[in-house]
Amino acid sequence: MIRIAIQSKGRLNEESLELLKDSGVTVDNQKRKFLGRAANYPLEVLYLRDDDIPEVVADGSADIGIVGLNEVEEKGVAVEIVRQLGFGSCRVSLAVPKDAEYSGLEWFQGKIIATSYPNILKRFLSEKGISASVRTIMGSVEIAPAAGIADAIFDIVSSGGTLISNGLVEVERVLYSQAVLIANPSLSEEKRALLDSLLFRIDAVGSSRGKKYILMNIPSDKVEEAINILPAMRSPTVMPLAASGWSSLHSVVEESELWDKVEKLKALGAEGILILQLDKVIA
Repeated sequence: MIRIAIQSKGRLNEESLELLKDSGVTVDNQKRKFLGRAANYPLEVLYLRDDDIPEVVADGSADIGIVGLNEVEEKGVAVEIVRQLGFGSCRVSLAVPKDAEYSGLEWFQGKIIATSYPNILKRFLSEKGISASVRTIMGSVEIAPAAGIADAIFDIVSSGGTLISNGLVEVERVLYSQAVLIANPSLSEEKRALLDSLLFRIDAVGSSRGKKYILMNIPSDKVEEAINILPAMRSPTVMPLAASGWSSLHSVVEESELWDKVEKLKALGAEGILILQLDKVIA
């Protein structure tokens, strides 16, 4: 049995459970439960506050965890970052009142900065040679300047809407964060094997995200040109059709490039183009 710690509520909770579900691990997700168990995998789920997860994994109360990189960097405990998971993206930034005459990092000399991430901030200020007072606030950091508690803030930024609504502007991006899978460095051989098995599934899910499966009929004399448009993981699949002079071409394409490639394939004479959702990609 391996125990994973995830956030007890919020977007990271939902996306972590979705990742486990997509990986074939069904978890009892009754919100009032502190500890749940997978029905079809030797895994327990511990529901915690996000800022508790790194320490719980480091001390072995949980074997692995899903948490924002920002929390790992803030706690500074001994955990192994096993995978970057590609969701929960944000940044931790310095922001000042919009009417401040900001000219660069030297603006922060002698200022008071409110934050929920004092350790990250202190390291950054030390690296940059900036002497400022760090005021730790747990909660609505963005109101600190308007309340006269601080001159600036250091906080998580996603869209930037919260900053704007509080009369602040982002001036320095210090840390880019996303959800990461962390592990206790001293896992037993048995638990390491379970982690490797789970990683195999997670990697298959991650490899399919942002990709589409595309297949089409194309004139056989245009296959080489089409392959240049659609390089696959190893090589596109090409099969002759019953109709003379035609082939069927199958490949995987990044969703962000899909329509540009479809237009180019149509120009080559491709017909009957089908675009399908990928569920898993196992390399």
